[in-house]
Amino acid sequence: MVLSPATRTQLINATFPEILGQARVKDDLKSALLANRNLIIVGPPGVGKTTLAKAVAHLMPERTVNDCAFRCDPLSPSCPQCATLGAKQKRITLSGESAFVRIQGSPDLTAEDLLGDIDPIKALQYGPLSLQAFTPGKIFRANKGILFFDEVNRCSEKLQNALLQVLEEKKVTIGSYDIDFTAEFLFIGTMNPEDTSTEKFSDVFLDRFDIITMGYPENAAIEQDIVTMRRQDIEGVRISDLLQQQVIAFVRQLREDRNLDRKPSVRASIGIVDRSLALALVRGKRAVTIDEIEAVVPSVIAHRISLKPSIRYLERPEEYLKKQFSTFVREHNMDGGDP
Repeated sequence: MVLSPATRTQLINATFPEILGQARVKDDLKSALLANRNLIIVGPPGVGKTTLAKAVAHLMPERTVNDCAFRCDPLSPSCPQCATLGAKQKRITLSGESAFVRIQGSPDLTAEDLLGDIDPIKALQYGPLSLQAFTPGKIFRANKGILFFDEVNRCSEKLQNALLQVLEEKKVTIGSYDIDFTAEFLFIGTMNPEDTSTEKFSDVFLDRFDIITMGYPENAAIEQDIVTMRRQDIEGVRISDLLQQQVIAFVRQLREDRNLDRKPSVRASIGIVDRSLALALVRGKRAVTIDEIEAVVPSVIAHRISLKPSIRYLERPEEYLKKQFSTFVREHNMDGGDP
């Protein structure tokens, strides 16, 4: 997609305040977009990959398109509906997240879901090879916008192959038709490198992308700010800064734990704080104490971690977490929190 001078300037100056820290990632993202590159952001869950992609959508200029399934350019429409209606075709203006089309990667996702397919009923009415019988897929709704493909490494090799043309040429040739449909967009994909239930990328597919790696918050102070910004505050109940810092320190310690294959994300830190605030309310307390935190840790974190085989067969994640948290409390002299 060709960016206007104004959009390029806006992108250069973007700070992405929705994402705290991650200065290197932001610079990599801006340089890749300015160079008109297809992107895959690689990182564990909960580090802000989707939030960052949505933030890009707000930097894109408004676009006026025809209100059709192909999002045709009003000046050069190509679909049957626009050809029939001509100047009478309704136009719409898209901006921000309305120009952001999300596709969730899945082994069940097919090329027909993405690119489109023949509608049997319309095929009987207009003929099996008529353009009127073709129902466009979701990819065309991203025309002139952003196509966000979450967990792209979950899609099949067949689907990867179906994307090759549009990634390279910004157009799609459908089946037996001799007309190319325009599908010009910024492609931003994500993948979790720790996910084992995924498909292998072909070299040809991977060659279409630049890779940006995104990690956990660089330090505890940044994670503290993230948790404070995103936690669900409950009126009448509070958690001290010190106690929240200790929650974050415990989660960050788990990320360094060599007995874990899968680590807890920032969502775990936020979840512990949210749940402990809610539990304090249930218990009729005005402030969170260490008792509430200890009570919610297994429920919030156990399913977010994976123990290595050498540990997995000896104890359950819940038991492991309880033991690690007790040790953490003892080593850090954590008391009962606020009175």
